[in-house]
Amino acid sequence: MTVHAYAEATSCVQGGELRFHLARASRAPLRGSVLVEDVATDLPVLDGEFGAPLWTLDVPGDWPSSLYRAMFTADEDVCEVYFVVRAARPSSPILLSIPFPTWQAYNRAGIPGESIYWSEQPTRASRVSFDRPGGGPPPERWEEGMLRWLGPAGYDVDYCSGLDLHEGSGLLAGRRLLVLNGHDEYWSAEMRDNVEEFVRRGGNLAVFSGNTCWWQFRLEDDGRTMVCYRDAVADPMSAVEPGLTTVEWSSAPVNRPENGLTGVSFRRGAGTWGPYMQLMHEESYTTRFPEHWVFEGTKLGEGDTFGRGAIGYETDACDFTEVDGVPVATGRDGTPPSFVVLATADLRHWHRYGQGGMATMGVFGLGAGTVFTASTVNWGNTLHDPAVDRITRNVLDRLASPVNGWEVIGPRDSIRALTVCDSQLYGVGVDDVLYRRDVSGQNLRWQRIDSGGGVVAMATPREASATRPIGLYGLTGDNRLVYRDPGAKAPWTVLGRGPSGGVGLALVDGDLWAVTAHGGLWRLPAEASEWIRVDDSAGAIALTALNARLHIVDPTGRIRTRMPLPTPTEWTDLCTAGDCTVLTAHAGRLIGTTPGHPLRWRTPLPDL
Repeated sequence: MTVHAYAEATSCVQGGELRFHLARASRAPLRGSVLVEDVATDLPVLDGEFGAPLWTLDVPGDWPSSLYRAMFTADEDVCEVYFVVRAARPSSPILLSIPFPTWQAYNRAGIPGESIYWSEQPTRASRVSFDRPGGGPPPERWEEGMLRWLGPAGYDVDYCSGLDLHEGSGLLAGRRLLVLNGHDEYWSAEMRDNVEEFVRRGGNLAVFSGNTCWWQFRLEDDGRTMVCYRDAVADPMSAVEPGLTTVEWSSAPVNRPENGLTGVSFRRGAGTWGPYMQLMHEESYTTRFPEHWVFEGTKLGEGDTFGRGAIGYETDACDFTEVDGVPVATGRDGTPPSFVVLATADLRHWHRYGQGGMATMGVFGLGAGTVFTASTVNWGNTLHDPAVDRITRNVLDRLASPVNGWEVIGPRDSIRALTVCDSQLYGVGVDDVLYRRDVSGQNLRWQRIDSGGGVVAMATPREASATRPIGLYGLTGDNRLVYRDPGAKAPWTVLGRGPSGGVGLALVDGDLWAVTAHGGLWRLPAEASEWIRVDDSAGAIALTALNARLHIVDPTGRIRTRMPLPTPTEWTDLCTAGDCTVLTAHAGRLIGTTPGHPLRWRTPLPDL
């Protein structure tokens, strides 16, 4: 290379300026041409010349936010410099981050003292500068496939550098979704803190990346030096502020597994490197939760494979166990308890080629936001696969828009009554069998435990009282009020009569409430033995209680609510019932189903 160039920053705002430093390896005059292209479209946007050690790009205000490549040419020798043009103001709910820290970490890999790589070489550098040529995408172009797909697929997104996430959370203000893509391995504490706060406050994160947030790094010299010792003994920060030590996020003394951000980690993932990298093209994901919204429109079924080649040469995974053929995250590795496994790839045979492990695609809630992870570096380069395309659209469409609807949490079953007791979900099937499963977003199977006792509606008190112990209360088809202790085997005990034609039951502060097929709302006070008709039920076909409030499904398929007052009170329209005709509630969510349909849940907030 006879011409050398680098930019003073990895991004520039629309209407701003970006300065480039140039030099030649020889004594030849420092002059040549410069061509700037939009990487996402390959379209040239500027054709000019340089003739001094400093060349300034005045970025027009109408240049699209994107990743750009400036190609400086002298005597047919070319030096490429990559940079992002940020939107002056948000023009899209989606913000796509370009992993410049990871690109810089691999810059000049294998050259002693000039690169953080290779990992176990004693001559690797612990500090590298952004003030040097290189630091662009790797030869595999992990990020490029998605960048080229987004526009033609109909998605107008704004771009940022990963280093912009370090600067503060202001860049994320007004966004609905942050997208990570390709190979986003190196994260500073500031990057992680800002993104986690964004999601907790209601933003969403889509990780179409693998080996994500594996190493922690620090920035020094006004952000122009990247520090990563990859060794706590060598890093002086370990004795000053251990949490900022530049080691793997999951390692001591940091002990902050990236699972808390992404749900997964390379610790349980897999890798195939060097001459074995091509093996990634032989691997596929296996569908484990086909009813989930992520798979909508894919026509994939349980056990179907998809996305051959999308797995990539490095993957992330959570620790999980199989329960009746369903993968369930254990949480032992720091994965949040709400993590739902959607697809898996068994890559344990890769131990001969780099690192054996798994890949787990999944989704989970973090505060008020949602995180989806594809857990692989090559997802964006496999968007020609119809299933990968559809899944990507589902994720972008849902997470980039305000959504507050029903989510499937279980396969189709024929359940006619539901309640939650001791954090276990109980259901009585149309076969009059009592079933049980964990309350979870994972598609767990119902476990048969006992007779359903003829119950058509169930409820459980929030807490025990003198007259209402914790357990399962039910109304039967022949108008009996019954009770059984929770657990595998226990008899149904008759407590008395219920209102005729009961179709829904709830418990609030020791009082039993029921709705009937005849249109009545009934109450049985804690110390009473006779039911009292309180009000009209608005034609309710299901009833539950949540947060000291009654909720019904009305005949039009709407959730309506009112306070449990012993006098007539208006029912307030809340949200769609999502075709549910059976209802219960737990931990801030409504849980519902219809015989022959999947189990679902949602937060009881107005539809958006």
